[in-house]
Amino acid sequence: MNQVIISAATEGETNPLVPNVWEMGVVLVGFAVLMFIVVKFIVPMFEKTFAERAEAIEGGIAKAEKAQAEASAALEEYKQQLTDARAEANRIREEARAEGAQILADLKEKAAAESARITAQAHVQIESERQAAVVSLRSEVGTLATTLAGRIVGEALSDDERSARVVDRFLADLETQNAGAAK
Repeated sequence: MNQVIISAATEGETNPLVPNVWEMGVVLVGFAVLMFIVVKFIVPMFEKTFAERAEAIEGGIAKAEKAQAEASAALEEYKQQLTDARAEANRIREEARAEGAQILADLKEKAAAESARITAQAHVQIESERQAAVVSLRSEVGTLATTLAGRIVGEALSDDERSARVVDRFLADLETQNAGAAK
């Protein structure tokens, strides 16, 4: 059996290691057609998909950079507004302090004026009460002095002019004695 195979192989005298030219030609034509289809239709679709993905990625990066820039600008604006708000709060606080000091000064001034007015009113009232007391004392002292003088003299001093002179003289003597004692 081995002999039969070897003899059949030697009859054609073809080498199995060398390919058939017609087969090779058909494979090359098939390969060329397949290569043409791949290059003409499939590669452009891959390129198109690749370009779309690259564009989407670049667009996403651009959007991210733009969003980052906007966020950074918003952060800077926020910081500026915060700084402005703090400055405004400090200014308002200082104005409130100044206004409080002014109100306090006004209240002290009003209190001092009210105190001076009350003191002046009290002095006027005291002076009027003193005058009323002096008038009351004069009339009482006059009556007492007239009665006392009438008892000392032994006659009634019911004459108003005479009693007024006696009272005035008595009071003048008292005032001079008080003035001399005060010195």
